[in-house]
Amino acid sequence: MLVYEGIKSSFINDVDDGIIADKILTRFKESFHRSTGESEINSWRESMLRMRVILADTGIPENSGVAVEFNIPHTSNRIDFLLSGYDNNKNNSIIIIELKQWAHANAVEGKDGIVSTIIGKSLREVTHPSYQAWSYASLINNYNQEVYDRNVGLHPCAFLHNYNLTDDDPINGEQYKDYINAAPMFGAKDFEKLRAFIKRFVTKGDEKKGLYIIEKGKIKPSKMLQESFSSVLKGKKEFVLIDDQKVIFEEALKIGTASCYHKNKSVLVVEGGPGTGKSVLAINLLKQFLNKSLNSFYVTKNSAPKAVFKAKLKIDKMSGLNNLFKGSGCFYDSKSNSFDVLIVDEAHRLNAKSGIFHNIGENQIKEIINSSFFSIFFVDENQRVTLKDIGSLKEIEDFANFYKATIYKTKLKSQFRCNGSDGYLAWLDNILEIRETANYDLDGKYDFKVFDSPNELREEIIKKNIASNKSRLVAGYCWNWITDGKNDTNVHDITIPEYNFEISWNLGNSTTWAIDPLSVNEAGCIHTCQGLEFDYVGVIIGQDLQYKNGHIVTDYTKRAKTDKSLDGIKKIAKEKGKETAYKIADTIIKNTYRTLMTRGMKGCYVYICDEGLREYIKEAVRKMEPFEYPKTTATYAAVAENSPKYLE
Repeated sequence: MLVYEGIKSSFINDVDDGIIADKILTRFKESFHRSTGESEINSWRESMLRMRVILADTGIPENSGVAVEFNIPHTSNRIDFLLSGYDNNKNNSIIIIELKQWAHANAVEGKDGIVSTIIGKSLREVTHPSYQAWSYASLINNYNQEVYDRNVGLHPCAFLHNYNLTDDDPINGEQYKDYINAAPMFGAKDFEKLRAFIKRFVTKGDEKKGLYIIEKGKIKPSKMLQESFSSVLKGKKEFVLIDDQKVIFEEALKIGTASCYHKNKSVLVVEGGPGTGKSVLAINLLKQFLNKSLNSFYVTKNSAPKAVFKAKLKIDKMSGLNNLFKGSGCFYDSKSNSFDVLIVDEAHRLNAKSGIFHNIGENQIKEIINSSFFSIFFVDENQRVTLKDIGSLKEIEDFANFYKATIYKTKLKSQFRCNGSDGYLAWLDNILEIRETANYDLDGKYDFKVFDSPNELREEIIKKNIASNKSRLVAGYCWNWITDGKNDTNVHDITIPEYNFEISWNLGNSTTWAIDPLSVNEAGCIHTCQGLEFDYVGVIIGQDLQYKNGHIVTDYTKRAKTDKSLDGIKKIAKEKGKETAYKIADTIIKNTYRTLMTRGMKGCYVYICDEGLREYIKEAVRKMEPFEYPKTTATYAAVAENSPKYLE
């Protein structure tokens, strides 16, 4: 969708007449059925003045196509400025220009393609301008069939017209060179350089023909994208489908293909506990739907699984395959059925609202179902670990019914984590009083140990990690994140003074903490390890989980203030009663530890801060006696009577 379009001469006239911002705003309202803030209108006014100066060069053809605010199909992303024409070989050529009004920015270490700058009076982390321009070009090239088939040249760049860029500027650093080489960056003193860049690729005007190609092209994955993704999966043993994974894979393909070809909206819900292969199945389905030329994406709320999968698949950051992985909060303004297939991993972690401040959109489940002909939700309700997690079976079904979608349900049962020990998972649910289960025991297939010292636990995990870099230490979120990503090795977040134990939360890139070579020396939390797996996991259980009066009790006041998982629990207690609030908090805390304690393929080692709980679990392990689930009629409120009065 082109918000504003014209040719160079008409664009210059609109700027000179002082009506360019008004024209853009009018078309913006018509296109998006909403207005925008004064700050964006002012940015249009200022940036278009600068672009008018750039285009005044007589070497840039008068009948070159000009577009402002091109909304990339099937996304909420908008390209600031496009210029179209022909190159020296008479091929269609399009300049993509990302405009920035920044005056200063800083590099962000440990995060690929990210910088920080002042936006809206606050310092925020955003994508590097060159990365942004390059990624838009990559997205169009990989999904616009017409652009790919006709070999349209896309030439991205960034124009920071208020920024006095120097060679030693932080955002010109070595860490960004790949993106800057792919999409050059021009500053306030680089007008001639930007003109030369444009004239290099646009030598003859095209009367907007290139703009129409980019706007009207059929949206589907290019052959190059299909082949590239298939090649990165080839030979990866960890992505081979086994048993019921293969059965559900074939069923999902059948349902999804029919749904997309016949334009009938369908929803598939796949339930599966820890280690049943939900993510492996999701990645394989993405590959196969792409090979069927269906516009498909892998979706998850958490950034860690996306980053780790891309690393495991050895996806080149410049390949364009990154575009296949999307966050769950980017569909709030998508049109109905914009996509063929959306594959939602860790769907239990979906939120209602999107955005940094959770103030955008209505409901991520609703938006995903609305946006696609076929949506797949991989769900484990026992891994909902914050108050904002809404991904329940009922909510998915309700929105599927709302859109009159056909609903299909299935379950993954085969256990591939925890050494395939269903007995351990059943025992864990029992011991944490999550649910009463039968046929459970620690059958020797899975290595579970309780340590008396956190130092001993850490030493054992470090030893296990030597062989394959697949063992990690994690903890309940009971210690404040003091370091807050500052990479200060002299400051430690998690301290247990009686053992002289100190360790920091993950200091570096939290998204790839699970596979970073030195991260065994740091502790991960639920947010950095959910959806991932290790050979051995060491879990530090904080004081939010205790054993009192014959029951496992939880105390959310022991959670760190920097943890937002239970934000709003006091409001729930006030509005709906303490019993309701206790039940919700109790479920989230227990689900958190259940999730942490099922990350290990071969074993789980724990240190428990509460001495009563430590001795209780040690005794249960030693005796291997059947766990007797409480048979009382006590309500959650009655149980809470014996736990700290934290809801007062």
